[in-house]
Amino acid sequence: MLAASAASAAVVNAPHAALAQRSRNEAAPPPQMKVKMKVNGKPHEVELDTRTTLLDTLREHLQLTGTKKGCDHGQCGACTVMVNGTRVNSCLSLAVMHEGDEVTTIEGLGTPDDLHPMQEAFVKHDGYQCGYCTPGQICSAVATLEEIRKGIPSHVTGDLTGSIAPTNMEMRERMSGNICRCGAYSNIADAMSEVAEG
Repeated sequence: MLAASAASAAVVNAPHAALAQRSRNEAAPPPQMKVKMKVNGKPHEVELDTRTTLLDTLREHLQLTGTKKGCDHGQCGACTVMVNGTRVNSCLSLAVMHEGDEVTTIEGLGTPDDLHPMQEAFVKHDGYQCGYCTPGQICSAVATLEEIRKGIPSHVTGDLTGSIAPTNMEMRERMSGNICRCGAYSNIADAMSEVAEG
């Protein structure tokens, strides 16, 4: 009786198995799209799976590995880059959304021989320990000071009618999306204060 049941189950399931195998073999390739963007001042055109994040495009297609993949969920800020001057978690943003945009990564801020003022301040104030989050911290810090200069308020801005002072509390609030698991926060704030004072 068991042998008969097993045989009938095999016969009944055989068409389903064949159909599943055929549909796996005939699966359409993922959709591709050409994307043009300017990265660190240089024009790039890449053909990508439309599901590719900006982070993976930078790291895997353009070999710009300074931007880090931390959580891959937009919670740590290690992947922070600037798109048209605004901070973006590149792990949450699809590359196809940035057609024609200007992207700045840590590699675009300065060079080993000519550091950006924020990079110099991070070095001077030891605004890092292991260094993994540092590229995202620096990109976010640069954009944060620009937000303050433009008068864009945060949740802790006291006076919405006047100019915004780059206070320690203001900078810490704005940088709260960038996690440093080593705990270099006070040194990062010191570096930002030095650059803000100019």
